[in-house]
Amino acid sequence: MSRSPLHPSPLLSVSSQDAPARLPTQLPPLQNPSSHPWASWCGPTTWGLSCLLALQHFLVLASLLCASHLLLLHNLPPGGLSYSPAQLLASSFFSCGVSTVLQTWMGSRLPLVQAPSLEFLIPALVLTNQKLPLTTKTPGNASLSLRLCSLTSCHGLELWNTSLREVSGAVVVSGLLQGTIGLLGVPGRVFPYCGPLVLAPSLVVAGLSAHKEVAQFCSAHWGLALLLILLMVVCSQHLGSCQVPLCSWRPASASSTHIYLPVFRLLSVLTPVACVWIISALLGLSVNPLHLSDSTEAPWFWLPHPGEWDWPLLTPKALAAGISMALAASTSSLGCYALCGQLLHLSPPPPHACSRGLSLEGLGSVLAGLLGSPLGTASSFPNVGTMSLFQTGSRRVAHLVGLFCMGLGFSPRLAQLFTNIPLPVLGGVLGVTQAVVLSAGFSSFHLADIDSGRNVFIVGFSIFMALLLPRWLREAPVLLNTGWSPLDMSLRSLLAEPIFLAGLLGFLLENTISGTRVERGLGQGLPTCFTAQETQKSRENSAQEYGLPSAINNLCSCIPQPLHCLCPMPEDTEDEEGRPSKTGETANLLPDSEELCPIANREGFRSQ
Repeated sequence: MSRSPLHPSPLLSVSSQDAPARLPTQLPPLQNPSSHPWASWCGPTTWGLSCLLALQHFLVLASLLCASHLLLLHNLPPGGLSYSPAQLLASSFFSCGVSTVLQTWMGSRLPLVQAPSLEFLIPALVLTNQKLPLTTKTPGNASLSLRLCSLTSCHGLELWNTSLREVSGAVVVSGLLQGTIGLLGVPGRVFPYCGPLVLAPSLVVAGLSAHKEVAQFCSAHWGLALLLILLMVVCSQHLGSCQVPLCSWRPASASSTHIYLPVFRLLSVLTPVACVWIISALLGLSVNPLHLSDSTEAPWFWLPHPGEWDWPLLTPKALAAGISMALAASTSSLGCYALCGQLLHLSPPPPHACSRGLSLEGLGSVLAGLLGSPLGTASSFPNVGTMSLFQTGSRRVAHLVGLFCMGLGFSPRLAQLFTNIPLPVLGGVLGVTQAVVLSAGFSSFHLADIDSGRNVFIVGFSIFMALLLPRWLREAPVLLNTGWSPLDMSLRSLLAEPIFLAGLLGFLLENTISGTRVERGLGQGLPTCFTAQETQKSRENSAQEYGLPSAINNLCSCIPQPLHCLCPMPEDTEDEEGRPSKTGETANLLPDSEELCPIANREGFRSQ
């Protein structure tokens, strides 16, 4: 075992799903293998490691899915659903898998996993709480407190199923609106005005917004939760730079070659989760999510199709909740695009990539709503945080996660196995990944002049008000009431969305308060440690990597003029010499491996 030099290292991008056998032909002869860290990814271990990384991303996705469904169904009385919760979970897995494959194939082209987010959960909870009967409790201080009636006699099967149908209708509305926003090119027009002072507060709030739910899950058993967090921190940080010899072989005309990989960092999710899960089983600790571990037997095979239980219910309140979901999810996804591109050292996503990404996310939410899922799909912040822990990102890995989810969606019985994930595991995994998102938000501040009084005010005001307003709305003695229930529904949902509030306030203040471009940090999308040549090369390849696959790009000339905002502009598809990019040049997620191999001091992988 060896340890690499102690210095910050940016994310390493492994090859995407396109023709992995093509990479070795680009590499120069390995006369000195130790100077080519990429060589270890060009060998036979690439697919195996990709599957291991995909499995860990899938565990994070499963944790997020189970946590979201638990938070939505925690007030459900026994027998409150007319179908197995495993089928509800399987439909969510299927829609997330389809959305992930579409997103990485022809959406933003970033290795983003799609999953339900807090932006869908909050309006769903508001809509559900308004639908179900409430019991009134007056404490000794005479302040009025409203609580959900949790008795079976208060709300039966029909009322609960109707409520979930209404939430599914809101998800369909949000998907249609989000898709329309993307098709009209609105994200591409708005995103250039979102500098570091808009992105950073949104990421900070995104990392902090789930702390209450994480603490709730961890409180099921703080010992297991702390053990999981400790193991994840040790594997990803303390042992992250340790290189472990993986295998060796003897080429025909060279000495034996040893491949060293940072195994602890690459398995910093799977190893802790497996250890804590096994310890929980051995100790016989009952810390499983009971609301999802239903005794009803789920079928082994099930074909997800619209109208399985009933069609989504569209009401004025569902329409208002859907609008809130679309606006909040769009804000969150744009921040996720920027964060992922920043971690992978790409230029900010171009307008066409943002528009395509939101369009396909909307399509995924429509599919989820039609399948009866109460939650839509959006780019997952926890999975981006996981990518930062691994220091590795790949479209191939995202594709494998999507295929795993689609396969699990066909078998509710297999999906039911993931309902046995202990609650401390859910809390620990989400806690660490959310903390990484929070730290990424803080790291974005250095791109702007943080000593400027203007910038200090924008950052502080955006973060504080985004955290204050949801708390005020939650603890207000009297609910917000304008006299029109759809407007009440929309305001209660939007004012409870911290990421939306932080993004909106930051955007308005950033673009209405005067300041220079240098003061605002515009045009500084890449780390300052990059040389001018590396920055130029990264920007050139970013324009290629955000582009559509050549087979789909050839169809851009056939689409109507209003939809041309989804296609790369001519200046994006030409290289420095002005010639169009060749077929296959957009296969890899980041610059070609030939350019990355000599940068040994920045990679976490090396071969000796």
